[in-house]
Amino acid sequence: MSKKKIILAAGLGVAAGYAARQIQNDYQTVTPEKALNNAKEAFKRTGPISGSWIYMKPEEVEKNGLLYTAYRGGVTRNIDGENKQFEFHVDQDTGAVINASQA
Repeated sequence: MSKKKIILAAGLGVAAGYAARQIQNDYQTVTPEKALNNAKEAFKRTGPISGSWIYMKPEEVEKNGLLYTAYRGGVTRNIDGENKQFEFHVDQDTGAVINASQA
C-alpha cells in the first residue's frame, strides 16, 4: 500500500470513530449511580447526609405538565439530633434533581 492510501485510511478511521462517539453521546443516559451522586452533591450543599439509596429502574414522573423518565431515591440527614428522610427524583437524561421532598 502506498503512503497516500495509508494516510487516507487512517483519516477515514479517525473520522468514523469521532462520528460514532458523537452518536453514542447523543443517546447516552445518566446511570443510577451517577444520578445518586448528583443528588447527594445537591443535598450536601445544605449539610451532611448520613445515608442514601436509589432504585435502579427508572420510572415516569410528571412535573408541571411535563413527563420525565427519572430515578427515585432518598437521603437521610441528621437534623437537630433526629434522622430525617428526604426523597427525590433525578432526570435520567440530564442527571438533574427535578424534585425533592421530606418523607
